[in-house]
Amino acid sequence: MKTIWLTSGILSAALIGTAAGVRLSERIEGLHEKFLEDRREALPALSDPYGVPAAARGVLERSRDSIRDDTPWKRNVVATVFWVGELPTENNPTPNTKSAWDQNWQANFGGYDDPDRRNGFVPQGFNPMLNPFYVALPYNDVAKGGIHRPEASKVIPWFWEDYRGDGISVCKGKWVAIHHEGRVCYAQWEDVGPFEVDHWQYVFGNESPRPNRNQSAGIDLSPAARDFLRLRSGAIVEWRFVNDHQVPKGPWKNWSGELALPQY
Repeated sequence: MKTIWLTSGILSAALIGTAAGVRLSERIEGLHEKFLEDRREALPALSDPYGVPAAARGVLERSRDSIRDDTPWKRNVVATVFWVGELPTENNPTPNTKSAWDQNWQANFGGYDDPDRRNGFVPQGFNPMLNPFYVALPYNDVAKGGIHRPEASKVIPWFWEDYRGDGISVCKGKWVAIHHEGRVCYAQWEDVGPFEVDHWQYVFGNESPRPNRNQSAGIDLSPAARDFLRLRSGAIVEWRFVNDHQVPKGPWKNWSGELALPQY
């Protein structure tokens, strides 16, 4: 009986020891897993020792171009006509031999952009050296003294993309689409007016043009733009800024040769 007891005791002790060992092993394994989990959180690279990239996720992001592409039309805007070389009149007190951004505008254009003597979309007698499809809008980003206006960097969507230093306009040359009775013309912003020079709330915002002696006009069009749209000064138009890639082929892209002739 004693031997049997001893055997039973040894067996019981062995079983107890085995159970304790299992519990200890499980505890160690659990602690090890906890350690690895903590390390994975601390060092994300350890969670993927083989460098397998995570599954791709779609991220919607609007580029600056897409923001400009969505620029809304400014509607019910009175358009007047002006031209390179125009002399001062009662309704246009500023001579257009120079522009807000080009002191030698007429010379650089190549001559007088006569609104009455035309050869297609260009003046008779010469092919201009600058685009005859141009507009004026009532905002100048460069103030007196050759520095940008304080609000310019905040209100002009493309300011920092085109910024090249003080005194250099980021507005000059920007493309504008003008719509009138089913026809759309494209032209470049080359001067400031009519009348106003600081109305950013209209040009880049939601305000209407300020009252002026030309029926509260909000955009000046060149003779070429006038002729393409088949309108007279004082007509109602819609306009908006467009990015370069939105400008289709047309006489505004190539103003010499055959494309300068009307394509009605």
